[in-house]
Amino acid sequence: MHNPVLSASKTNSGISGLDDILCGGFADRRLFLVEGSPGSGKTTLALQFLMAGAAVGEKGLYITLSETEDELRHGAASHGWSLSDDIDVFELAPPENLLDDDQQQSLLYSSDLELGETTKRMFEAMDRAKPVRVVLDSLSEIRLLAQSSLRYRRQILALKHYFARKDATVLLLDDMTAEATDKTVHSVAHGVLRLEELAPNYGTERRRLRVLKYRGQAFRGGYHDYVIKHGGLQVFPRLVAAEYRTRKTQPVMTSGLKELDQLLGGGLERGSSALVLGPAGSGKSLLVLQFIASAVARGETAALFVFDEELGLLFQRAKALNIDLQAMHDSGKLFLESMDAAELSPGEFAHKVRACVDQHAVRTVVIDSLNGYQNAMPEEQFLILHMHELLQYLNRSGATTFLTVAQHGLVGDMQAPVDITYLADTVFLLRYFEAAGRVRRAISVIKKRTGPHEDTIREYRIGGRGLSIGLPLEDFQGVLRGVPTYVGKAGLMDTGLTGTPS
Repeated sequence: MHNPVLSASKTNSGISGLDDILCGGFADRRLFLVEGSPGSGKTTLALQFLMAGAAVGEKGLYITLSETEDELRHGAASHGWSLSDDIDVFELAPPENLLDDDQQQSLLYSSDLELGETTKRMFEAMDRAKPVRVVLDSLSEIRLLAQSSLRYRRQILALKHYFARKDATVLLLDDMTAEATDKTVHSVAHGVLRLEELAPNYGTERRRLRVLKYRGQAFRGGYHDYVIKHGGLQVFPRLVAAEYRTRKTQPVMTSGLKELDQLLGGGLERGSSALVLGPAGSGKSLLVLQFIASAVARGETAALFVFDEELGLLFQRAKALNIDLQAMHDSGKLFLESMDAAELSPGEFAHKVRACVDQHAVRTVVIDSLNGYQNAMPEEQFLILHMHELLQYLNRSGATTFLTVAQHGLVGDMQAPVDITYLADTVFLLRYFEAAGRVRRAISVIKKRTGPHEDTIREYRIGGRGLSIGLPLEDFQGVLRGVPTYVGKAGLMDTGLTGTPS
C-alpha cells in the first residue's frame, strides 16, 4: 500500500490556472485522462506538463502514436519552446516502418499482433527512459487496434497497473473519436479533464475546460475559460466571490464635485458598486472619469476597462474636458485597457480585473460599458451570473466599481439591454430633457443601498472645464420623461448652474 502522505502530494501541471482548478495539480503516480476534440489544445497542455517537470529535474517521456517527432518539436517551437534532454519523444510507429513491407502484417487478424507489439514497445521505451512524467498520445490508436470494448478496457487496465509500478504520473490524451457512451477510460482513470472548443456566430473561437472527475480530491467545478497563445495554454479559473473575505469598511469615496457628492449624500462607500444608466451621449463616461480623476488626485490607483471606444480618441476627448488620462496612465496610477468583446472570453476578462486588484492594489474599477461586455457573453443570464460574482469579489476586495449601461432611445421611455440594477449598490440615472427650446441634461440618484442620498433631480452640463452640476430642478415635473412641465413662478434661468469642477 502506498504511503498516504505521499499519495496526497501533487505534480504541478505547468499551468498556474489549471493547478488552481485542480487544487495543486495532478496527484502523484496516478493516471489521468485529458480528452478533447482536435485543436482543443491537448498536445500543448501535455508539453507544458512535461516541461514543468523538466524544469525541476524530472524525466519526461512523450509517447506519440499519431504525430511524428518532427511535428511535435515544430509545435513546441511555435510557442518558443525547445524540448530539453529531460524530455524523450518516442514515436511508436516511425514513418519509415509504415512503408517497410517487412513490417506489414498479412494475417487476417493482424490487430492482435499489432496491439501486443505496440504495448511491448511502449514498455520498452518506459524501461529505457525511466520517466517520472509520461504522456501517451493518443488513445484512439489503441482503441482501433483493440477493436472491442472488452479488449480495450483490459489494455487500459494493463497500462494503468504498469505505470503505477513505475511510480509515474501519466496523462492519456484522447481525441474523443469514440462513441459518446463509451466511458471505459473514465472509469479507470484517477481524474478526467475535458477540453472544449466552441465556435460563436461571430468572433474568435472560445475554449473552456471542465474537470469531470478527480478521485478523493476537491476541485473547482464548472466550466473555466482558457486560451491558447504564444507560450501555451492560459487558464482562467471561474471566479468564486465566496472565497474572498470582506475587508473592513473604508472611508467614503468622493467625486471631487461638491454638488455631485451632495446628490450622493456625501459620497460613495468603499467596496460598493455604482451603475450609471443613460442614453448615448448623456455623459456616462465623463461621470465615471470624474471619479477616476478624483481617486488619482488622492494618490490612489484606478483601472479603466473600455469596450466601446478607441483609446486615442478617449484620451483626446477626456483632455478636452480637463481630464488628462494619458498623464494618469503614464504615472502608473491608472491601468487602462481596451477590450475587444469579439476576441475576449468572460473568464479572461474577470482574470484581468482580478490581476489589477490583487497585484496593483487598485481600489477604483470602471467598466465602460456593460453593453460591450454583454457581447462577450453567450446569453444574457450568464452575464448576470458573471457580473454577480465579479461585483461580489470587487466589493469584498474593498474596490469601488463603476459600470455604465447605454439605454436604447434618447428621450421618453427607454429600455436597458440588460437589467442589473438590483446588483448595483448605487444607481445614477442620466436623462435628456427639453426646456425653453433647448436640449438639457439631468442627473439623479435613484438608488443607494449603503446610506441616504438626495431624492432631487439636478441639471448638469458638459463644458471645457468638465462636468458642472446645478441646483435641484424644483420648478419642473416630468424631467425624467424628457418633456417636463413648468410648475414654478419663474422661467428656467440659464444661470441656474452653480456647480463648477474642482
